[in-house]
Amino acid sequence: MTYKLELGLDTFGDVTVAADGRPLTQPQVLRNVVAEAVRADQVGLDFFGIGEHHRADFAVSAPEVVLAAIAGQTSTIRLGSAVTVLSSDDPVRVYQRFSTLDAVSNGRAEVILGRGSFTESFPLFGLEVGDYEQLFEEKLELFTELRKEEPVTWSGQTRPALSNQTVFPPTESGSIKTWIGVGGSPESVIRAAHYGMPLMLAIIGGAPLAFAPLVDLYHRALAQFEKPSLPIGEHSPGYIARTDAQARDEMWPHYEAMQNRIGRERGWGPATRERFEQEAGPSGAVFVGSPETVATKIAAVVTGLGLSRFDLKYSIGTLPHEKLMTSIELYGTEVAPLVRERLG
Repeated sequence: MTYKLELGLDTFGDVTVAADGRPLTQPQVLRNVVAEAVRADQVGLDFFGIGEHHRADFAVSAPEVVLAAIAGQTSTIRLGSAVTVLSSDDPVRVYQRFSTLDAVSNGRAEVILGRGSFTESFPLFGLEVGDYEQLFEEKLELFTELRKEEPVTWSGQTRPALSNQTVFPPTESGSIKTWIGVGGSPESVIRAAHYGMPLMLAIIGGAPLAFAPLVDLYHRALAQFEKPSLPIGEHSPGYIARTDAQARDEMWPHYEAMQNRIGRERGWGPATRERFEQEAGPSGAVFVGSPETVATKIAAVVTGLGLSRFDLKYSIGTLPHEKLMTSIELYGTEVAPLVRERLG
């Protein structure tokens, strides 16, 4: 089955800097995220996703609240998470929050569920990181039942059981569109197929086309589980400016600082400009450059992986809000038309 290509944006609400290099407050960053989403809607993009974090360098801990604010100022763009860390949340409350968002946005809500690549939410909500796998598996099983919007009977070890209980409010369409976000694990790909949910590939390094075997695995697993064909999306970082040189030079120092900050926590080596240039090249996972360059690269991965959605993670560490607004403008007004032209 062929799906209409959707082009979207993702952000984690990265705490950015002002023109004088001073970090903005998290409340100001949140207001800026709303303005960025409004701009995305104005330039005709298809989706705006907000990730959940619980740390100083990312401002968004409650994506649904921010998305509801955006819903009141937009008309067509679809709104969702990127991702919701289901392992450390309650599936019932997640469904209620997104079905409420779906109502106030007139049917535009989506959710991308994932295990998350950060663990701060576990101690914050009194959970053990060692229970990571069990938490996600059980809660995903329950969320799958909730999506049917029928009385639910369920029991497990990670939350109280439900006995013929209905969750409100229901959606007008009958269910929330729900993706599973994966970072490259074959087990996660098979899990998405097992539950019959679209697959969102988080590709933040290496060659995107190297994920083709996982796409093939997903298709084979869907067939094995007797599920219909489902959409596949990709989430990758990037930034757009008038020229390749301008885009790379403006993105690099913020990207370097972000990579090194997270790298110190995880034992990575220091980021290098050489490695950045490789990732920014034609086969890398960073979509940075002029509208022509970025459009060509997106069209190639859409074709190579059979994608029906591409989401650009446009917020890059401390890269200022004003530059992000320009990048969004170029993405919607120049990159998107070029991509669609190349794909016919």
